[in-house]
Amino acid sequence: MKTLTTFVMACFIMVVGAHAQTADEIIANYFENIGGLDNLKNLEGMKMTAKVNQGGMEIPIEIYQLKDGRQMTKITFQGKEIMQGVYDGETLWSHNFMTMKAEKSDAEETANFKLNTNDFPDSFVDYKEKGYIVELLGKETIDGAETFKIKLVKEPITVDGNQQDDISFYFFDTENFVPIAVQSEVKTGPAKGQTSETTMSDYQEVEGLYFPFSMTQGVKGGQSQPITIETIELNPTVDDAAFAFPEETETEEK
Repeated sequence: MKTLTTFVMACFIMVVGAHAQTADEIIANYFENIGGLDNLKNLEGMKMTAKVNQGGMEIPIEIYQLKDGRQMTKITFQGKEIMQGVYDGETLWSHNFMTMKAEKSDAEETANFKLNTNDFPDSFVDYKEKGYIVELLGKETIDGAETFKIKLVKEPITVDGNQQDDISFYFFDTENFVPIAVQSEVKTGPAKGQTSETTMSDYQEVEGLYFPFSMTQGVKGGQSQPITIETIELNPTVDDAAFAFPEETETEEK
């Protein structure tokens, strides 16, 4: 009888464990652990103040993301403000690092960027309603930590006129159910075909929600840029004019 009871209990644990490891369950636990899905969905915007370590030099940046899709990143370098990835809802633009002039992105890049604005504040919010597909691929060790590997498939993006699947792989820590890494294939540019990797750690509370305050961005197996988040402000007040493309005046052109 004791042997039978032990066997039944072991089977029960296996069934419960298998259920807890479905993709939907992992994502639900993730939302619960970082402060609740409803609280995330109530966010109207975020402002992050951070420093990027570039070759030992710390460069201050500010990142703005709003629920209506508007975004921008402000980089302060050698006394100059350099705007990158500024989107006002229609136009995507950035400063050219060489000429310091504002330049609009082409139609393809703008369309792809606009797709991602649906993901504020998190790609997994309402993922089923958005038609995204999630799949648990098993477990994988990332930087010594055991993780659940989840495949996320979003709307197709356009690359050189051709549609391609937009696929990312998220690695959720098996203890805390928070993502500690995200990987995806680089579709364009010098690193095309390689795997981009973003790592996240040092989750801290901000008004009842938890966010990573330490990150790295780069190519898997290659160089990466450490990013230290200093402050996160929820629902900030942002001047609408900050997102507008700066039209050059006749005097500036001369």
